[in-house]
Amino acid sequence: AEEAQAEETTQEVETEVMEETEDEGPHVPEDAMTYEEYVAAEVDSEVVIRGAIQAKQAYYAQEDQGSANVYLQDENGGAYFLYNLPCTEKEYELMEIGKTIKVKGYKSEWSGEIEIVDATIEILEGSYIVEEAFDATALLGTADLETYINSLVAFKGLTVAASTDANGNEVAFLYKWDGSGSQGDDIYFNVTDGTNTYTFTINAYMVGYGAGSDVYAAAEALNVGDVIDVEGFLYWYNGAQPHCTSIVVAE
Repeated sequence: AEEAQAEETTQEVETEVMEETEDEGPHVPEDAMTYEEYVAAEVDSEVVIRGAIQAKQAYYAQEDQGSANVYLQDENGGAYFLYNLPCTEKEYELMEIGKTIKVKGYKSEWSGEIEIVDATIEILEGSYIVEEAFDATALLGTADLETYINSLVAFKGLTVAASTDANGNEVAFLYKWDGSGSQGDDIYFNVTDGTNTYTFTINAYMVGYGAGSDVYAAAEALNVGDVIDVEGFLYWYNGAQPHCTSIVVAE
């Protein structure tokens, strides 16, 4: 659940020993990897990638510098998730949706989610790229779905299944993963494709809530049995747990 992600503690990162010369110092790669090279890279190894910003979660203010979580996708469909990217509020504002950035950081894994941590970025000049959602409906329940981790995907014709709240009542959605929250918190809801049941989420820090957030309001209006089409970023927590950006109830 997203709660577990929020409670993730900083872990020591063991970096590979870099070649060093008297003149040049440590060797740090500068060229961006292909997505295939990124996938093949070992967890905790240094990675350099480039991609266009597809979504960003709200800026987390701290003492002198904040952070944000960011979804990226490259021109070949490779997708990336930057977790706790250190940035100032001004840098956060400059990270516009569709803008291409170069990222240097460390590949990490958390309960199945593959992410980049301890990253630095460079905002690049050029055109804006916003990808369309890939229809992954047929991949639900298959091992192939994970190959689209962190991508913008669509699932169509799913049925809202009941969740159980803290009082044991069957409901269409929960505020927080265990139902202990209230409006403004992340929303969790179950869907079924007729064979398996999956948990989808609304990340309030990414889409907002209340006036102006259509997807948050759409989640609050769900009823058990509704047939829905969903778009979102394929976040992974011990299985697929998409961060939804659109919910449409079939007429």
